[in-house]
Amino acid sequence: MRAFASCLVVLALQLVLSWPDPALAIERLCSANVCAVHITRSAKNHWELRLRLRDDQGQQALVRLDCRNTSVTGDHKALDAAAIDHLAQRACRLLPLE
Repeated sequence: MRAFASCLVVLALQLVLSWPDPALAIERLCSANVCAVHITRSAKNHWELRLRLRDDQGQQALVRLDCRNTSVTGDHKALDAAAIDHLAQRACRLLPLE
């Protein structure tokens, strides 16, 4: 009986330790050839996210994302606009407004 209990404890610990952390799951979010390599929530506005974007050619951009209406502001002209819009929608769904 004791061996069974210790086996359950070990199994439970393995399950808990191997469970993916939601914050790690969104560490890198990609759409087409554009990836958000870093995502942070604004300290001032809880609905605003800041995304550091990078594409396949190595071009980078830092953008602000308003999750209330999924508007993107910043200097991202060199990157694919459709991919950025798709990333914005996905990021806002993954990080719900609190």
